[in-house]
Amino acid sequence: MFFPKPDIIEDAYIKNYEEVYKYSINNPEDFWSNIAKELLWFKPWKKTFQWQYPYARWFIDGETNIIYNCLDRWLKTDKKNKLALVWIGQNLEVKKYTYQKLNEEICRFANALKSLGIKKGDRVTIYLPKIPEQIISMLACAKIGAIHSVVYSGFSVEALKTRIEDAQAKIVITTNSYPYKDKIINSLEKTIEAIKQSSTIRNVIIVKRVNEKNNNLNLTNVKFYYWDELTIKQDIICSTEIMNANDPLFILYTSGTTGKPKGVVHGHGGYMVGVYATSKFVFDLKENDILFSTADPGWITGHSYMTYGPLLNGITTLIYESVPDYPHPGRWWEIIEKFKPTIFYTTPTAIRALMKYGEEIPSKYDLSSLKILGSVGEPINPSAWIWFYKNIGREKNPPIMDTWWQTETGMHILTPLPSAPLKPGSCFKPFFGIMADVVDEKGKSVGKNKEGYLILKTPWPSILLDLWQNPQKYKETYFEKIKNKTKKFIYFTGDSAKIDDDGYFWIIGRNDDVIKVSGHRLGSAEIESALIANQKVAEAAVIGKPHEIKGESIKAFIILKHGFKPSEELKKELNLNVRMLIGPIASIDEIEFVEKLPKTRSGKIMRRVLKAQELGLPVGDISTLED
Repeated sequence: MFFPKPDIIEDAYIKNYEEVYKYSINNPEDFWSNIAKELLWFKPWKKTFQWQYPYARWFIDGETNIIYNCLDRWLKTDKKNKLALVWIGQNLEVKKYTYQKLNEEICRFANALKSLGIKKGDRVTIYLPKIPEQIISMLACAKIGAIHSVVYSGFSVEALKTRIEDAQAKIVITTNSYPYKDKIINSLEKTIEAIKQSSTIRNVIIVKRVNEKNNNLNLTNVKFYYWDELTIKQDIICSTEIMNANDPLFILYTSGTTGKPKGVVHGHGGYMVGVYATSKFVFDLKENDILFSTADPGWITGHSYMTYGPLLNGITTLIYESVPDYPHPGRWWEIIEKFKPTIFYTTPTAIRALMKYGEEIPSKYDLSSLKILGSVGEPINPSAWIWFYKNIGREKNPPIMDTWWQTETGMHILTPLPSAPLKPGSCFKPFFGIMADVVDEKGKSVGKNKEGYLILKTPWPSILLDLWQNPQKYKETYFEKIKNKTKKFIYFTGDSAKIDDDGYFWIIGRNDDVIKVSGHRLGSAEIESALIANQKVAEAAVIGKPHEIKGESIKAFIILKHGFKPSEELKKELNLNVRMLIGPIASIDEIEFVEKLPKTRSGKIMRRVLKAQELGLPVGDISTLED
């Protein structure tokens, strides 16, 4: 267990987790209502919470707009001259936006959207790389009440097309081309291909990221506009639309195991309150903090803790356009040394990828500005946690906020706070107001140190409002997996977990990532952690394969660190590691050394894709795969 230093506890908003948690569980509506009152509302809510199976609604009849709290309220203070957004390009080009300047750019673009007929409730697809216009587009949509749908810029034509069609978007915002490592990616070409058959897209707005001519801008019934030419003539003043707390703010598509992706819908009020509170308490945000999140707004982390969370708290968000190891593996550490962020939030996958380059690379850089580290995306194995803690945290040893949450939850659900004692690999306990448990198929608690289904037993403000145009799928996915005759709030997360003797939660992985060997439930993340504990292994993924005697056998896919070569001896060594750390029941039946693993951009390894390929089965929806 790692205990926080006294000065970290002294500086933290929450000094005693247990005391505040107990109050929040006994008085959840008062707890969330008091936090909501720290924000501005056009009209106060009549009722804090309402549950009508299967929908949880917060701040009933309250009126606000998330932009009213991200920007408008700061413009009446000295904060208008403070940096809101610092953007760093792949070539280290820098663009800086104060709250005042960011607001002007948002108003210009909001007026541009209105000039093209976009109004409250209309859907706008944003297909942009990680450039300032991506953030400006999101915030401009929110300002006028349009619903933004950000599609990751690396997605294929088919993935983009599916999301445009499902949302019935009226406009696509894209770029001509953009740099990605040593390549130039042509987004416009993919956009045109995706909307050729669209019955709803009428306009395309193009951001010039790379200076080049664009031909073939000819599609029947579709008009093309360049961002600069469209916005330069617009006013820098635009009124903020008054929104009901439960009006949709955005749709974000998340991959399922089969069929098309699910459109998760979040609203203005509850989402705003949840993200504001978790950003503030988990990252302990103070006036001069700079948050460097390595996510992409094509994913929920880029929405909640790169865009909305920092701006709601009036701090600076730092955005880097490219990847951690291009043009060299010290790029992130170089950025931290130069721009001095105080919070660094990244993925276990990225940490493990950088580990393979060794400790000497980060040791060359001054990382002393960091006061909080964060992990998101999938369970972080203890060896990666400790490497992150020692090599990036250094002597100051800032706490690591190992956060568990989902696109659907909108905000952190299981997470430490800076003042909490930490266990490498555990995401601590539930955030305030949330009760979580680990249960069996019938919904009965399995007890301490036993694996089961992770469920949430109390609602939180930023829970998804629905799945876009698919209420039946919403009900089936989140509220019908566990038998619930009473129709009480029991949210099925789809993850497996266990709770230790101290009440700390350990995420095992997705339910479909649990391997059952001879009647024993084994989590893929647990076996992978044992494999990665070997200093020769950079990354690992394991799957279960049908076995006529054991039920399932275990196959591991291994990426080795530089300088190590595959061998039969190494396979035996790795298997011995697993047997020692978990037990003979977890023995690996097959080991395959690979160069890459299928991952989403947020860093999650798609084990079901590995399994489908291994067994010759349909891979299902793979639109969220990075490669």
